[in-house]
Amino acid sequence: MKRSRINDIMAAAHDMIGHYGFVLPPFANWSPQEFQSRKSSAQALIDGCCGWDITDYGQGRFDEMGLFLFTLRNGLLSDLQRGGGMCYAEKLLISRQDQLSPMHTHVIKAEDIINRGGATLVVELYGSDAKGGFAWDKGGMVRCDGIARAYVPGDKLRLAPGESVTLMPGDWHAFWGEGGDVLIGEVSTVNDDRTDNVFREPIGRFAQIDEDVAPTHLLVSDYENFLR
Repeated sequence: MKRSRINDIMAAAHDMIGHYGFVLPPFANWSPQEFQSRKSSAQALIDGCCGWDITDYGQGRFDEMGLFLFTLRNGLLSDLQRGGGMCYAEKLLISRQDQLSPMHTHVIKAEDIINRGGATLVVELYGSDAKGGFAWDKGGMVRCDGIARAYVPGDKLRLAPGESVTLMPGDWHAFWGEGGDVLIGEVSTVNDDRTDNVFREPIGRFAQIDEDVAPTHLLVSDYENFLR
């Protein structure tokens, strides 16, 4: 993805988030230079990969397959493993109309996916085989707003604003906006996007960046290179 496109997506996302009454934390507005100057005090943000995240899954078709994310807070896997500390994460996402977030599951993370505003969020569901792999013929059980609901393979939940679904490890899912763009909340256990996303197809989690202009704000995938 071109950096200029990423900058534009950030600006549009900031406007949409504000439209629905959410305000991003102050570090969302830091320039790369300010992040660099404050990195010693912001180490928890860096370690937790908090901040801007825009991906086309390495496929170069963001409008058709992509996702905007902003990680608001995130603990560490080590906290989860020892059973104490900051064992949770929270994100805002934007799924555009008919923009696919492709079929995947998580090994560790359980998550609530919440329609925070906009159009309908469609969540397509499949279950796992005995080894945790994608299974065309397996269904399962989820909770929608706390109420248990069985799903059959390929079932499509349609979540209106205010509605949510709880997904556990092994619930394979894809999602997209139907009838317009959707602002999504995600509340989960600790999130490690580098190791805990298992995609059905062999795709990447992060975009490859063409640096045609300077970044307005850093992506979480920029931290390793920009904040050494």
